[in-house]
Amino acid sequence: MACLHDHSCEDHDCSSDWSLYKHIDIPKVSALNEAVPGSVKAVFKAWEQRLSSSEGLLESNEGDPELIVYIPFTSDVKIKSISIVGGADGTSPNKMRAFINREGIDFSDAQSMQAVQEWDLAENLQGVLEYQTRYSRFQGVGNLTLHFPDSYGGDTSRIQYIGLKGEATQLKRDVVATIVYELMPNPSDHKTKSESGGGMSHVE
Repeated sequence: MACLHDHSCEDHDCSSDWSLYKHIDIPKVSALNEAVPGSVKAVFKAWEQRLSSSEGLLESNEGDPELIVYIPFTSDVKIKSISIVGGADGTSPNKMRAFINREGIDFSDAQSMQAVQEWDLAENLQGVLEYQTRYSRFQGVGNLTLHFPDSYGGDTSRIQYIGLKGEATQLKRDVVATIVYELMPNPSDHKTKSESGGGMSHVE
């Protein structure tokens, strides 16, 4: 389901409402079939910059509009909605499929696996559409993989912006605090008196 804004976002500050932008581990974001390696990182930006292409955009290789985008997070998140701003002239993706907490998905995997959710996409050139998730299925998300099978007829697919809204937990991934209690004494840590020279001595 797509949600169309019915208010002025400037008045309602949509940019900061539930944005997960700061929780995306952008250096580790990757894509398959991108024409320019690393260009996928440019599509993750502040909501206010969603229509700006000054930092570049994600485009598939010529003649093959299929794309896969892998998005890891710095903490587990709950995803409420996804926004996609595509390209003009038929280069916007026409469908999106989502997989959660699955690393290393390639095109063969994506085509054969059951997605957590699928959406038919509109040509959202102004960034006013949000696609709602089945929220109960998007809990505890450590990474998200988005599969875009095809475009609106263009030879390539172009994506200018990917926006995610939801909530993040306070627990950082890759940071595990472990507290070890000495439940049973280790004999090697407790020398006997004779070993440590702790016996009684007679002083004249």
